[in-house]
Amino acid sequence: MVEIRAEMVANVLSVDVEVGAAVAVGDTVALLESMKMEIPVIAEHPGTVRSLGVAPGDVVQEGDLLVELV
Repeated sequence: MVEIRAEMVANVLSVDVEVGAAVAVGDTVALLESMKMEIPVIAEHPGTVRSLGVAPGDVVQEGDLLVELV
């Protein structure tokens, strides 16, 4: 199991995967916004999306779970 977590406080602009979707290394799983900059969250491991921890419009803190892969 791989957990993709927020690296900073940010707003969630989009979640680009859904539960059950296959994710490859380099795929964008979410788009965050912090300090007026858009930050893509990139998968570093392949897998299948098991769960989503956020939705568009959420505010995340450093370390919050974004996506869980199996």
